[in-house]
Amino acid sequence: MTGKAMLKRFVITTATCAALAMPAAAQNLFATVVTVDDAVITEYEISQRARFLQVLGAPSASREGAIEALIEDRLKRQSANSVGLGIDAAGIAGAMSDFAARVNLSTEEFVKALARAGVSEETFRNFVAINILWRDLIRSKYGNRVQITEADIDRALGTSGGASSIRVLLSEIIIPAPAPRAARARAQAEQASKATSVAEFSSFARRFSATATRSRGGRLDWVPLTKLPSQLRGIILSLAPGEVTSPIPLQGSIALFQLRDIQETDAPAIEYSAIEYAAYYMAGGRSVKTLAAAEKLKSQIDVCDDLYGVAKGKPPEALDRGTLGPKDIPQDIAIELAKLDPGEVSTNLTRADGTSLVFLMMCGRTAALNEDIGRDAVSTNLRQQRLSGYADSLIGELRASARIVRK
Repeated sequence: MTGKAMLKRFVITTATCAALAMPAAAQNLFATVVTVDDAVITEYEISQRARFLQVLGAPSASREGAIEALIEDRLKRQSANSVGLGIDAAGIAGAMSDFAARVNLSTEEFVKALARAGVSEETFRNFVAINILWRDLIRSKYGNRVQITEADIDRALGTSGGASSIRVLLSEIIIPAPAPRAARARAQAEQASKATSVAEFSSFARRFSATATRSRGGRLDWVPLTKLPSQLRGIILSLAPGEVTSPIPLQGSIALFQLRDIQETDAPAIEYSAIEYAAYYMAGGRSVKTLAAAEKLKSQIDVCDDLYGVAKGKPPEALDRGTLGPKDIPQDIAIELAKLDPGEVSTNLTRADGTSLVFLMMCGRTAALNEDIGRDAVSTNLRQQRLSGYADSLIGELRASARIVRK
C-alpha cells in the first residue's frame, strides 16, 4: 500500500490511537507550567503539542519534549518580534497547506485527522506560524554570511574536480516504531544516539536494530556517498569518525547512523537520475513465519520481473514497481536501496503499523547524463544546513539569556 491512501491511513490511524494521557495532577488545563521571561506556557498547550508531535511521529513526542519545544517557540517568537518580523493570514494558510501536502492531504483533511486525536486547528496554526517566523529571522540575520562554492558542491556530491569520489563506512540501527511501541522505540533511539564509541554503538545495534546487520553490530560495508539519499549525505558529512546522527524518523521506524571512516577514492563519482525498484508487501510483518517466507522467496527469484508471477492473483496494491528520481523515493526505502545492487533484496522495512513486510528489490539505477542537473539542489541543501547551524547557535544563546521558570 503506497501513495495518498497509505499516507492518509497513517495520519488518521496515528491520530486516532496516539493521544497522550494527561498527568493525573493536571486538574487545571490552563494553569501556568512554565514562564519564559514574561511569556506563559500552560498545561493545555503542553498537552496539545505533545499530542500533535505524536501524530507526526516525532522522536520528541513526550510531555518533556513538548515543554522544550514550546520554550523554544517562545524564544523564537520573542526574537522575531524584537526585529519587527510578522506573518499575515495568507502566509500562514499557505504554510498549513504545504505542511498537509507532505502527507498528500489537503489542509481540511489534515485538520480533521488532527481533530480526531484531540488536536486543535489553532495548535497546528501556531506550530507552522512560528516555524515561518523563525525561518525568516534566520535568513534575514545570517543569509548574507552563507556562501556556497563550487568546491562545496563537489564535496557534497562526493566529487573532487570530477576525478575522484568519497565513500563512507557506516554502522546502522533501524528500530521498528509502529504505534503500539513508538514511545519505547524513541527511548531506545535516544539511548543509542548517545553512543561514544564504535563498540558501544554496535552493542546498541545488537540490542535494538531489526536489520540483518544487527548480528555484526550494525556494520555496513563501504558505500559511495552518491548512493545515499541526498538528504542523508550532508548529515553524514557533518560527522567525525565515531560520531552518531540524531534519531532520524522514518515511516514506521527510527534510524541512526554512525560514521566509522571516510575515504576519498580514485573512482569517478556517479550521480543517479533515476532508480528502479520493486516492493512486494507480505502480510504478517516481521513475524517468524513471514520472514521465513521472504527468505524462501529470495531464493526463488533473480530479477524484479519475477515478482509479477509471485503477485499474480493478488490485489494490485500488493506489488509496487516503478522508476523514480532519488528525491521522490521515501527516505526509508532510499536508505535500503543504497545498500543494494541490482537483483539484491532487503526485508528490513514494514508498512501498515508493522503488519506488512516490505520485500524490497533493487531493479537498476540510471546514471545522470548531466551532473549540473542537481547542482542547484545541492547548493540549496548546503545553504540550508549552514543556516540550520546558525539557528541552533542562536537558540542556544537565547536560552542562555532568558529567564525560564518551571512552576
